[in-house]
Amino acid sequence: MKAAEADKRYVWHPYTQMEDWKKWDNRVIIRGKGFHLIDDKGRRYLDGTASMWCNVWGHSRNEIIAKMSAQFRTLQHSTLFGLANGPSIDLAEKLLKLAKGMKSVFYSDNGSTAVEVAMKMALQFWRNKGNPKKKYFIALEHGYHGDTLGAMSLGYIPNYFRAYKPILTGVPVYRAPSPWNKGFYKSEDELGNACIEQTEQIMSKHAQACAGLVMESGAQIAGGGIIYREGYQKRISELCKKYDILLILDEIATGFGRLGNMIEYLAQRSVPDIVCFGKALTAGYSPLAVTLTTAEIYRAFLGNYSEGRHFYHGHTFTGHPIGCAAALANLDLYKRENLLQTIKYNSLYLGRRLKDISKLPIVSRLRHKGLLAAFEVQKNMKPIKYVREKEPIQYYIMRESMKMGVFLRSLTNTMIVIPPLAIPRNDLQTLLDVQFRLLQKIEEEI
Repeated sequence: MKAAEADKRYVWHPYTQMEDWKKWDNRVIIRGKGFHLIDDKGRRYLDGTASMWCNVWGHSRNEIIAKMSAQFRTLQHSTLFGLANGPSIDLAEKLLKLAKGMKSVFYSDNGSTAVEVAMKMALQFWRNKGNPKKKYFIALEHGYHGDTLGAMSLGYIPNYFRAYKPILTGVPVYRAPSPWNKGFYKSEDELGNACIEQTEQIMSKHAQACAGLVMESGAQIAGGGIIYREGYQKRISELCKKYDILLILDEIATGFGRLGNMIEYLAQRSVPDIVCFGKALTAGYSPLAVTLTTAEIYRAFLGNYSEGRHFYHGHTFTGHPIGCAAALANLDLYKRENLLQTIKYNSLYLGRRLKDISKLPIVSRLRHKGLLAAFEVQKNMKPIKYVREKEPIQYYIMRESMKMGVFLRSLTNTMIVIPPLAIPRNDLQTLLDVQFRLLQKIEEEI
């Protein structure tokens, strides 16, 4: 049976209507080379989504592959339940040097579980401190933190999670300084101040019962590519201190250079109590995520065994040696290749190209920072959700971009520009050329 036909029969794809998938000319990716994906028919596609926002160096970086291969030959996996392994120790030491203010590292498998770890840590922290009434969370509007139950409760996006609402926990949400709220205020400053005021009202109301405030650091990506204004996150962190609420930051998609900074919370001047990293941590070469805490959080879990203060959480593959080896090689490359400087140069180029894109009649509300950009595809300020004969715009964008040799996905009518972090200038130019032509095609179709 051909690979594409077998895929249609056996593989259930995430966030995909499988009835539609069966009708498509399916691409089965069998190889990666440089920044391109190659399918079973030899067709090449520039990886325009960084393989779900995690790819850094492309798909064949020998330094990372060699480090992983060496680890395969010496230790494939060893539990962290009562044992230690060398790569997890080395990586923790390296991460704590980067993430100033953090003093401990807890390993997990992916971003969603890293957030679940943070939630459980926050709840047990307060219980261990003798304050079990602090057992709820508040979260930022339009946030997204993953697809597990706790993460969905924090980042409840109705279009994604409505079916699961009966088993989710209600979480008070405070208003985000987003482009969709901007129209109600005279200026961005007025919008930002109004959002801060509303946040403080919620905090003051729930402070005695609130274990933590959770927000993505620097920007929200899955929630619509919302980039915070300078000073916003710092003001939120100050409110957390004022009301004795833990600040939990999610840097899973925004850390390690996506917004131009290695550790985004340092650039935002908002050191958290707990922070989560993932995605670019291993350059996309292996599943791995981490939850880092301050010394104060960590110390609250120390005591006699009989007190039950230790952290009741763990995964089979926690601190997996292969994943840690990939992360160590990846972080070494960041320094050796001076990647943040490359991101800076490419961000300037991206900004220049976005000026042309912003002139297209169907483009509005463009925002940009680092190697992240987003804008709405609209007509007469109304979202374009369908193209041609009621074809969902996200299907159209993916199908047409692949015809042009680039793999792109949109969030319905929100276009996200989120290339691999080390993408060469010529490939970035190709990606943006295709996006520009694609937008022109959409304009013609409607």
